[in-house]
Amino acid sequence: MKLAGIHHVTAIASDPAANAAFYTEVLGLRLVKKTVNFDDPSTYHLYYGDDIGTPGTILTFFPWPNARQGTPGVGQVTGFAFQAPLGSLSFWRKHLESAGLAIADEGRRFGEEFIAIQDPDEFVVEFIETAEAASTPPARGTTIPPEYALRGFHGSTLSLEAQEKTGAILTQLMGAVLETSEGNRFRYTLGEGPARARVDLLCLPAGRWGTGGTGIVHHIAWRTPDDASQLTARNELVSAGLNVSPVIDRNYFHSIYYREPGGVLFEIATDPPGFAVDEPLDALGSKLMLPEWLETHRAVLEATLPPLK
Repeated sequence: MKLAGIHHVTAIASDPAANAAFYTEVLGLRLVKKTVNFDDPSTYHLYYGDDIGTPGTILTFFPWPNARQGTPGVGQVTGFAFQAPLGSLSFWRKHLESAGLAIADEGRRFGEEFIAIQDPDEFVVEFIETAEAASTPPARGTTIPPEYALRGFHGSTLSLEAQEKTGAILTQLMGAVLETSEGNRFRYTLGEGPARARVDLLCLPAGRWGTGGTGIVHHIAWRTPDDASQLTARNELVSAGLNVSPVIDRNYFHSIYYREPGGVLFEIATDPPGFAVDEPLDALGSKLMLPEWLETHRAVLEATLPPLK
């Protein structure tokens, strides 16, 4: 198989209103879909991204207000990074600090400058300066000036006891390339061009295993162009001995799921049909969208789900 990078990242939040305010008003992403968790319709599934929800820009959340706080650690995605244009980190530092956020980490990694903060649920969000951000158009209509706006995912960090088995899955099955390493951080690239994903495997042999809950990534999804390529990928994964789910219709893409040897839940998601399948592009995220089988419950759900503002 040949995957094209990150499709989306899905994490668990607590307060949906605080989550929406942070990612739209502070980070300048667009709420491109307001729907429910298809497996638990009592909670939202919120999607943020660029103007049209392009794969590779999509960050999604399941907000469970009464969920326990998770503990980041081994077996999890413990960080994700946005692409920021060259020269923009000084803007982001001032902007984030003016919003009451502390810079949790900063430095230089693989030749690129970065800063990191924690979101309202204490999940680590990184901003990495890269020249390739200039080739991706910014989202429009946000509070962030376009010359500084975030341009989709740069990559993600997976914390693991050891990186060899996960690295083998990435290279031998998923089409990734081991690019370089720094200390106990091994960088793989998946896909080509500016939209490629940098997948950092952080080797922590004495690390504690993480626990689920708010502030924790539920899964990371990789891009495939269509249904046929997804079925090919599934066949290859099954032939390699991995336990892979059937294809599941998520309305905006089709998905398969499997857990890689280090414990992280992977998804392979199709680019189509996209987020305009049930509402026009200029109205994305403006109302609660439900799959057909939940429409009869709309009145109950709208009365139960808390307002986002």
